[in-house]
Amino acid sequence: MSTAEIPSGFAAADLHCMRRAIELARRAEGLVEPNPMVGAVVAGPDGRILGEGWHERFGGPHAEVNALAAAGTRSRGGTLFVTLEPCCHHGKTPPCTEAILAAGIHRVVVAAGDPHPAVAGGGLAALRRAGLEVDCGLLEAAAVRLTAPFRRLIRQGRPWVIAKWAMTLDGCLALPPADTGRQPAETGWISSPASRERVHDLRRRVDAILVGIGTALADDPLLTARPPGPRPLLRVVLDRAARLPLASRLVRSARHDPLLVAAGPEAPAARLAELERAGCEVWRSPLAENAAMLAGLLAELGRRRLTNLLVEGGAAVLEACFAAGVVDEVWAFVAPRLAGSRTQAVAEVPGTLPALVIETVEHSGGDILIRGRPAADPAITTS
Repeated sequence: MSTAEIPSGFAAADLHCMRRAIELARRAEGLVEPNPMVGAVVAGPDGRILGEGWHERFGGPHAEVNALAAAGTRSRGGTLFVTLEPCCHHGKTPPCTEAILAAGIHRVVVAAGDPHPAVAGGGLAALRRAGLEVDCGLLEAAAVRLTAPFRRLIRQGRPWVIAKWAMTLDGCLALPPADTGRQPAETGWISSPASRERVHDLRRRVDAILVGIGTALADDPLLTARPPGPRPLLRVVLDRAARLPLASRLVRSARHDPLLVAAGPEAPAARLAELERAGCEVWRSPLAENAAMLAGLLAELGRRRLTNLLVEGGAAVLEACFAAGVVDEVWAFVAPRLAGSRTQAVAEVPGTLPALVIETVEHSGGDILIRGRPAADPAITTS
């Protein structure tokens, strides 16, 4: 590692320990929401790691407490590296600042501040008042990105929106119907089995999944994670006129797997009552305009403390989400095949697709998975 790679004011051992803390934090993905993923490391004066920990489950001990417990009495005089500012208030667990002081830690290195109003610099201030050396900003960008869904929920009161789609090389989101006696390849899936398994992995860690009525009518999906994740997955259908059939798999499974029908002001009250009697929950927007309806729905999901929303809609729902400026992250699976039809093409959404910062490009079966985010998003560029 060259000296130029080490941020000013920090040592190589500091960088190593914080990188490890970030790795540990990622183990909690899908397990701690609406809390943030946090990792922590306790190191001795020589930089050797003495204890590790991460926030393992919602309501459980925080990362700092787990790391301090792993280090035991060796924590005294050591340095604590943590990816997020330690909490200083009583919640489901006692303040982490108290555990840090009780352990005899000498120095605390924090990657990023906590935007929660009950913390927001208070944790750092409490540690400094107690005489600890506190350094901030080491690998801040990585730590902020790690906690971006939490930050979105705290600051904007809505979940982090992940737009996912599979497309052919010529930009189609659906294969054309059979013609001249020739059926679409396999079962009509664009993406590979490996890609579809990746999607189920993603479903297992999010809080809700959203499709439009067009997808619900065309595909009759279940929209479940198989196998299921650690929390109930809320299925949401954007259905202005409440056209979702009572015989659909979504409605028939609503008493077991929660289903929210997001209807517009024009939806017939009698039809909404039928859906409710079938076990669906109904949310009705007072506003008909697309962006306003989406904003209201996202605010409702935020009030429920849902942290990650996966949008798996077709072109119309994706267009609405991009046009409203609510997409935070993109998962695009590009399959090595041509559909020969542009009726469901992403390219038919002119002027609404923002410039993306590509974060990763990888193989997924025979497909290419491109993951990215809108450029200059303050939720993931500032702490």
